[in-house]
Amino acid sequence: MMHLHTLPVAQRERLAYIEFQLWFLGTVTRKDVMERFGIASAAGTRDLVLYRELAPGNMAYEGKMYHYRDSFQPLFQHQADRVLSALCSGFGDGERGTGEALLQHDIPSRLNQPALRELAKVTRAIRNEYPLRLTYHSMKTGPSHREIVPLALVDSGLRWHVRAYDRSKGEFRDLVLTRMDNIIDIRQGDQNHVVQPHERLTADEQWQRIICIELQAHPSHPHPESIMRDYGMQNGKLQIKLRAAIAGYVLRLWQVDCSRDSKLGEVSSRLRLADVSVLDNVKNAVLAPGYQETKSHQN
Repeated sequence: MMHLHTLPVAQRERLAYIEFQLWFLGTVTRKDVMERFGIASAAGTRDLVLYRELAPGNMAYEGKMYHYRDSFQPLFQHQADRVLSALCSGFGDGERGTGEALLQHDIPSRLNQPALRELAKVTRAIRNEYPLRLTYHSMKTGPSHREIVPLALVDSGLRWHVRAYDRSKGEFRDLVLTRMDNIIDIRQGDQNHVVQPHERLTADEQWQRIICIELQAHPSHPHPESIMRDYGMQNGKLQIKLRAAIAGYVLRLWQVDCSRDSKLGEVSSRLRLADVSVLDNVKNAVLAPGYQETKSHQN
């Protein structure tokens, strides 16, 4: 009998798709596999037969399609965020991707998305480790010329940022993708194209620093058990590890009350941060709802 790890990557992808269809949509057909991957009828049949051999208890054939069985046990690991993304947005962005929702749903769209052409310039620089020159439109100072070393993408929940070393400011910063234009690759014929050790992610203290936050149901909420179930809390708490560089974004997105006396109330927050001092020395903690730095760290 064949084993998953001995199969070609492309075939494992098709088998994982078969499993996804079965598990989350209840049925799968040869046509589904053929249309998703652009393969011939015979190949689609072979994949379905192979999947059934590998997991005989997962599906039953009836009415020219395979159906989910209650004895189903997944062969693959499926991440919840990717499952939900596929259900709501379809599979993939390539030509063979469905691009269509698999289930009825309603998700508010972002107010703005970065232009793909500009985004690609930034992601290539991240992947290949080189700096960029650009015009950045700051909320405080308006447009200005910047030279940056892009290092990582950050999703704040509201918009996409680039974690970068800003040579113009001499520090690591988060820059909003949609505020960038006139992006230029400066590798060619420029002595500044070499990324220095102090400009790399390994030198970014806020990125490298991991903090552990403990969330609890807000004490003013009349039904804390409901909140505990919402967030899968154990013993009334939920512990999460975060990079210091993104902590403020996450706490704002989750509307966590980070005031020292939980004064924001359950109307605006269903969660509270158990130990507010964990945010001291976190640069973007200013974004966390209600947070005020302790006096000992203000001096």
